[in-house]
Amino acid sequence: MTITLHNLQPKKGSKKLKKRVGRGLGSTGTTAGRGQKGQKSRSGVGGLKRLGMKKTVLSTPKLRGFKSPHAKNGVINLSAIEKSFKVGDVLTPKKIEKSGLVREAKDGVKILGNGEITIAVKVQGCLVSKSAAEKILKAGGEIIA
Repeated sequence: MTITLHNLQPKKGSKKLKKRVGRGLGSTGTTAGRGQKGQKSRSGVGGLKRLGMKKTVLSTPKLRGFKSPHAKNGVINLSAIEKSFKVGDVLTPKKIEKSGLVREAKDGVKILGNGEITIAVKVQGCLVSKSAAEKILKAGGEIIA
């Protein structure tokens, strides 16, 4: 006899019969072979259980809040510049980030006027508040756009 698709069968004894679960009292007893309480004993949970949906749902990150479209500038005060830089230094966002005063200068750096500055520095490519600009210019520094 030739083997074709319509008469394919597993070898005798190679497969166990699947337990008929959840088909009423006549199947295997009062709980129909599903045990007592819990997720696996309920109806309609089979697909979720088989696909591992619980795991994938828990492992996906949950988005909370919103992501602001506005730039987040690193902020630095004049008092920190006074301590960390020398006379005549050119302050750029990268240089300020390398010095460790700002964690991330991805969107730029803004210099605020908190504190006093006595050294003349050149500020290039940074945002500067009005009070900070006045103090930098008063100390003999420069602000290059």
